[in-house]
Amino acid sequence: MFVKVCGITTPEQANEISSLVDYIGFIFHPNSPRFVAQSYPSMKAKKVGVFVNVPLQELIQTALLEKLESVQLHGDESPEYCAALKGQVQVIKSFGVDEHFNFDQLTAYYDFVDYFLFDTKTPHYGGSGKQFDWEILKNYHGKTPFILSGGLRPQTLPQIRSLNHKNLVGIDLNSGFETAPGIKNISTLKQFLHDFHH
Repeated sequence: MFVKVCGITTPEQANEISSLVDYIGFIFHPNSPRFVAQSYPSMKAKKVGVFVNVPLQELIQTALLEKLESVQLHGDESPEYCAALKGQVQVIKSFGVDEHFNFDQLTAYYDFVDYFLFDTKTPHYGGSGKQFDWEILKNYHGKTPFILSGGLRPQTLPQIRSLNHKNLVGIDLNSGFETAPGIKNISTLKQFLHDFHH
């Protein structure tokens, strides 16, 4: 499983964390406490830009300008929107999940999305730092692989390990590894990654 750390806000942390994980995420949504106006040159990890309902051309321009390998769509982007990005940049489509979530609505996205990201459903766009009931993932029988997000923290490692879903390919870490919004606790992250990979 690959690891993505999201909500990077300083060049120093971008540099350090990029050598530890597979993807690092920069949040280009102005309403987020982890908003950045630009990404930072990362060394090893793939750069992901997180966007919410941005006009398509604007998103493509930003992706080119920032040399993003991947875009994570956190709003109400349609399958057609995702289709327009196919082949230009890797597409991660995020969905907020709760006990009433209908996985059938994802079918229209299968051919246009590289990964789904399942996060905890909130009234607003963006993460809550809370965990949804992972049991509901048993209802997902689609073909598109997914990334697990929402309230992951060091204490959830045993639960992550016990999650047995053939389409689970990665985990997304953010607020559970922070000392303040956008500032990661590097030692906690390193310890978690060591335990995760062993």
